[in-house]
Amino acid sequence: MSITIATRESRLALWQAEHVKALLQDLGHGVELLGMTTLGDQILDRSLSKVGGKGLFVKELEVALDEGRADIAVHSLKDVPMDLPAGFALACVMEREDPRDAWVSPGCATLAELPAGAVVGTSSLRRLVLLRAALDALGRSDVRIEPLRGNLDTRLRKLDEGQYHAIVLASAGLKRLGLGERIRHIFEPADSLPAAGQGALGIEVRADRSDLMDALKPLVHMPTWLRVAAERTVSRAMGGSCSMPLAAYADWTDGNPHQLLLRAAWGDPDGALSLVQVSDRADVQTLEQAEALGQRVAQALRAAGARPPAAGA
Repeated sequence: MSITIATRESRLALWQAEHVKALLQDLGHGVELLGMTTLGDQILDRSLSKVGGKGLFVKELEVALDEGRADIAVHSLKDVPMDLPAGFALACVMEREDPRDAWVSPGCATLAELPAGAVVGTSSLRRLVLLRAALDALGRSDVRIEPLRGNLDTRLRKLDEGQYHAIVLASAGLKRLGLGERIRHIFEPADSLPAAGQGALGIEVRADRSDLMDALKPLVHMPTWLRVAAERTVSRAMGGSCSMPLAAYADWTDGNPHQLLLRAAWGDPDGALSLVQVSDRADVQTLEQAEALGQRVAQALRAAGARPPAAGA
């Protein structure tokens, strides 16, 4: 087939698109890239939760698919809205890179080493509430957590310019771009539970393109797809927007290759309520079973005090 990939033009997005391009070429397809700038790339002075959410990174790519200018779109799955617009489908989830959060700092190896009055940067409400809980446990009410927008290179530049003492990023992006040496510390999920889909790549197509779905089947990594399906179901059931500080992370349990352990956490962005954390496990071999596990964990979150975002948030 001849396949055109719609992609954002950030360095990380282009790496991801080139990665998929190489894999498809190895399967005998002809592949070209269509680079695009999305609204999410243009609005950098406000947090995503205030300007429309992570869907701002995919809308223009979906328009290109709908108009036939592109055939597929490659996304970081954590940036893909939980419910795709009518007429679009997630055709492929690829093998996951490291899903964990990374601590990046020129002078502080850990949270505990931050100087008095330090500033930590993050673009994520999820990371904000998890960082706040960790800092509270250390008795560090002096540390400020400030917004951090821009692509990966922009965020690192702001850190290097001294605007922040440390920033928290996804390990996957740093590793994909050969920047793993910038990582001072990787948070284990128990310390900073990842976002739904973090570290995984998803490929979106028009729902009527069964030919493309067949062509993409060799790139599917079903163990990853089952994990992220459970995670994304939690987010969808809880309201599914980036205005909600929610973490959801699933992994296979030791000793049972079919048992999935799903953990989730919700925090109050205003800091008035304590962090809510729940988990559940189940034998999972189908997407339907993964989604059922996600529904149970979402119900447990609500029962424990987690609140979906207010209407219009």
